[in-house]
Amino acid sequence: MQLSHGLSLFCAIALRKAVEERLLEFRQVSGQTVEAHYAPTNVLLQEIDDGARPDVVIGVTAAVERLGATGFLDPTSLAPFAKSGIGVAVPPGTDPPDVSTVRSLIAALMAARSVAYSRNGPSGVYFARLLRELGISEHVNQTAAIVDHGFTALALLDGRSDLAVQQLSELQAVPGVRIAGPLPDPVQHHTHFSIAMDSRPVNPESAGNGPAVELFTFLTTGAAA
Repeated sequence: MQLSHGLSLFCAIALRKAVEERLLEFRQVSGQTVEAHYAPTNVLLQEIDDGARPDVVIGVTAAVERLGATGFLDPTSLAPFAKSGIGVAVPPGTDPPDVSTVRSLIAALMAARSVAYSRNGPSGVYFARLLRELGISEHVNQTAAIVDHGFTALALLDGRSDLAVQQLSELQAVPGVRIAGPLPDPVQHHTHFSIAMDSRPVNPESAGNGPAVELFTFLTTGAAA
């Protein structure tokens, strides 16, 4: 992927809705436009391996830490950014099932015509393992809509599924769908995200990453934080 010479941000797609709102505020206060690219963290890592060089990266904490350890990102800038649990959503106008206990969650998944979940995202990887642990993987996967990338709740809008499982931040990004609730505590799983800057030296008087410092500071302090 080729990036322009403007200020650039790579961000995990799970945080897209919240970060987009912050970037609008950043443009208003700074006058700078950010070229933001949203994708699952593993996709962002592949694009970085292929030569992309964003100024700021927001992704799953373990992945951001690895980029810091290799010197691509400045490890001293790494900071916690957000965390998101996994939830269940249903189509607009649909009464959500009870998913407040493990037993009721299993009942809802078994009764669903089709369950949508992610193939590559952290929520989908965990959910696939959870299905196996609950002993219902074969039944659910017979009709599941497994989404390679993007928001699983879109499958609720086009009729592919009647339940969607993904991080709550991603479910909430799809207008109109109803959140049945988070996974019950005994089987809940939180994904932690961190933020860090490119490791290129800071030189605000040149084409270095001075603007990246401004963006990083905006996203990690004050009202945005």
